[in-house]
Amino acid sequence: MWRKGEACKIVCTQPRRISATSVAERISSERGEKVGETVGYKIRLETKGGKHSSIMFCTNGVLLKVLVGKRAVSSKTQPSNRFLKGDNFEVTHIIVDEIHERDRFSDFILAILRDMLPLYPHLHLILMSATLDAERFSQYFGGCPVIRVPGFTYPVKIFYLEDVLSILKSSDDNHLDSALLADTVEDDELTEDCRVSMDEAIDLAWSSDEFEPLLELISSNTTPRIFNYQHSLTGASPLMVFAGKGRVGVVCMLLSFGADCHLRAKDGTNALEWAQRENQGEVADTIKQHMENALSKSEEEQQLLDKYLATVNPEHIDTVLIEKLLKKICNDSKEGAILVFLPGWDDINKARERLLASSFFKDSSKFVIISLHSMVPSVEQKKVFRAPPPGSRKIILSTNIAETAVTIEDVVYVIDSGRMKEKSYDPYNNVSTLQSSWISKASAKQREGRAGRCQPGICYHLYSKTRSMSLPNFQVPEIKRMPIEELCLQVKLLDPNCKIVDFLQKTLDPPVSESIRNAIIVLQDIGALSQNEDLTELGEKLGLLPVHPSTSKMLFFSILMNCLDPALTLACASDYRDPFILPMVPDERKKAAAAKSELASLYGGYSDQLIVIAAFECWQRAKYRGQEARFCSQYFVSSNTMNMLSCLRMQLQNELIRSGLIPEDVSSCSLNARDPGILHSVLVAGLYPMVGRLLPYKSGKPFVETASGAKVRLHHQSSIMKLAKTKSKTHQLVVYDEITRGDGGMHIRNCTIVGPYPLLLIATEMVVAPPKGHEEDSDEDVSAFGSDEDEMEMHIGSSEQRGERIMSSPDNTVSVVVDRWLEFESTALDVAQIYCLRERLSAAILFKVKHPCEVLPPALGASIYAIACILSYDGLSGISLPLESVDSLTSMVNAAGINNSAAGEDSKSALSGGRRVVGQNISNSNNYLRQLMNDDIGYDVRHNSPSRYHKSRKPVSNGGHLSGSSAQIRSPSLPFVPIHGSQRPPQVQGLSGHGSGRQGSSGPRSGSYKRHRGSGTR
Repeated sequence: MWRKGEACKIVCTQPRRISATSVAERISSERGEKVGETVGYKIRLETKGGKHSSIMFCTNGVLLKVLVGKRAVSSKTQPSNRFLKGDNFEVTHIIVDEIHERDRFSDFILAILRDMLPLYPHLHLILMSATLDAERFSQYFGGCPVIRVPGFTYPVKIFYLEDVLSILKSSDDNHLDSALLADTVEDDELTEDCRVSMDEAIDLAWSSDEFEPLLELISSNTTPRIFNYQHSLTGASPLMVFAGKGRVGVVCMLLSFGADCHLRAKDGTNALEWAQRENQGEVADTIKQHMENALSKSEEEQQLLDKYLATVNPEHIDTVLIEKLLKKICNDSKEGAILVFLPGWDDINKARERLLASSFFKDSSKFVIISLHSMVPSVEQKKVFRAPPPGSRKIILSTNIAETAVTIEDVVYVIDSGRMKEKSYDPYNNVSTLQSSWISKASAKQREGRAGRCQPGICYHLYSKTRSMSLPNFQVPEIKRMPIEELCLQVKLLDPNCKIVDFLQKTLDPPVSESIRNAIIVLQDIGALSQNEDLTELGEKLGLLPVHPSTSKMLFFSILMNCLDPALTLACASDYRDPFILPMVPDERKKAAAAKSELASLYGGYSDQLIVIAAFECWQRAKYRGQEARFCSQYFVSSNTMNMLSCLRMQLQNELIRSGLIPEDVSSCSLNARDPGILHSVLVAGLYPMVGRLLPYKSGKPFVETASGAKVRLHHQSSIMKLAKTKSKTHQLVVYDEITRGDGGMHIRNCTIVGPYPLLLIATEMVVAPPKGHEEDSDEDVSAFGSDEDEMEMHIGSSEQRGERIMSSPDNTVSVVVDRWLEFESTALDVAQIYCLRERLSAAILFKVKHPCEVLPPALGASIYAIACILSYDGLSGISLPLESVDSLTSMVNAAGINNSAAGEDSKSALSGGRRVVGQNISNSNNYLRQLMNDDIGYDVRHNSPSRYHKSRKPVSNGGHLSGSSAQIRSPSLPFVPIHGSQRPPQVQGLSGHGSGRQGSSGPRSGSYKRHRGSGTR
């Protein structure tokens, strides 16, 4: 097109940020120009180049935003069409690279582009990958042509496990010596119960075609004693049963596990004969081929493989075997870097420690051992590209990050463990899973190619040839194994009239309906969708910000609460990555843990999320004082990550300015940034509905109870572990980012202790009932404070009258149940005013959505200020920390002037105590951190210039006056006097934070009219 003189605009997507930036930089360098001229890139919150660039590289998520934005512009003129035929769309070519990786955005993009192509004849779409299932993609696009471009790679010799064992057998250091088998997993004898279960499962599989019990037993214990088990009466093995039933995939799996195809049942038949007898030709051919392959091997090689598989669990990483293979490679060759693929950081660390403990590898003049992981500092990562000193060999221990995003030119040898850490999502239990799993054939091919990029190489697969045949062709598409809240919201932005499930069914591999349902519930909880799944005005605004919808809701709330700065840090850190470095040496890991605890103490010591805010604030201060290197070294913080977070914050802040949500002068938007009560409420706004209850500690590991009633372990590295192990009878509330199921079971890693007030104000549902033991106690004696009129209509007549009786007297003690499981006690007056403030908060957020540049009406402004006061002085009440509490909510609301028009009058606060200030716990910190936090200099995050932090003891609220400071609400006319002791009714302990979580007869679980909530996990 350039040759014809026509306009050409190419957009090329990459699955990773590092790929988009590095490829753009390489092409720009080859063209003799800088990035941002004719070649640029755009990734989330970072851009180089733009309108005048002919080639733009971007992530799939960025292209999705462009396409959705295109629909938003088109809908203004013709709302009925998703895209307008013939309207102006400058892009001429869209290239989706590495399409085999199938992230959730790429599948979604393909569904959109398939609808767009007929409307834009000038638009060309190219899908690229070296390991592409070309025919399937071609069919998805109506039989489009397939172009196969032969690439050049150097020859790579492939060895599998049986070959590796033979190679090692020829050396003096035998891997199968009894002394070296000490680290392997022994196979225990089967118990009697297990034998009975296996007999029953084999009978069910053969007689009734009920295969699940047998498959479950095999998958839960992949040992020879299980998959070679023979029925106590018939002698039938699992391989025989599945061979006779024609289950080819299961037969391949069992053969890859090392199942013995020569075993014979009581009637003298083996698995092959079972398949032939039942006319299962494909299975018979598979088993026959396997037996022929086994016969073709030398007897010694087969014995080695059988012996190894009988003593080592193939699901585990055998560091002994890796060490011996590395030693063999180094002894038999003189040069060439070695790349070892391992599943995760723990495996990398274990392999590294074993090598450094070896007398052969510990000589640093002969071996350079480098760890490559996404959390390793960039300085460490860049070492993989450097040539080692003469006479030394480079050994790289890496995750799958080195499969496609990194090309290391001097790699000659690749050792492939065949395993990877994969994050998936269980929609039925609403739990994220991070576990080690087998790679796909496409990934295996990518790993082989790392050895032949610049010269001939060798790849050692540490799994058998049979296992390689049973590997899946491709990885499970991400859209089927990840939460999809963002995608569901984008569907409604793309076409508000389209049902979410209908559009997602058009994707190449649609997500399961339960996953869609969970995502819709989350979007309804944060107000992005109505109960009818219609896009709300708030949802439209949330979807246009370049962060997760829940994070967008947190930003809205932080703006109203005048606490924007820490919210920006939280938003960017959750989107980017943790700024802390993973030390290599064990002693350094202990120091790193102590450093994080010290930073945590700045915000009370009971928050994993707020540690990032503390680290960023201290880093800013240290950098301003010219002490960045000292701080990063002492507190194990990545300088590059912090600088990236700083840039991302700036980009996100500019996005908020462009949308009119904040003024260009942001100096007045973070005056409450160091108010712990308000800061915790901002965190609740971002993590809700991920709420749990810390159970009283008994012994072993602490547990958190979720909304579904599930009990989940607290991760041992959590900053609240110390508090969790204190023997307290109170039930602390926690908010968390997700529940993860790993190799060690389900756990919560990042969480924060919070008080009940933020939850009472932000939660979706609040139900009121008589207190326990009340004579009118019944399932229907409830009164709900929700926002859905159609649901409220269900509570009329007698139920409504009972609700009125409960709330008839201000001093009545009532039970408050939040989200159908968290229960508190308070007075009717307190609850009524909380309900009033909930409505005012929702109204204020909606007003800012509709009128981002306008000032809140006086009534809403006064209410927002009242909320800020309550959160500031009582936001941390209920947390078992050594602080005075301000007890009476009623006094708070009255003092804030919620019912009078004099909210703007200025007066002095009579506060005598009860409110914390960030940094007051630094007495336990070392002198350096104390000096940083006592420094009165703050930072203008927009201009990186010094400013002064607001040091008033009163919370400051914009009151929604985001376009200027002249209309800012000042302190109330009445003093904030803390009320203690007998001045507060003793039964109001629930709102001090001691939520009981009881579910008695008055609880709403059994008879509530609200929708049933999920488990509260993402």
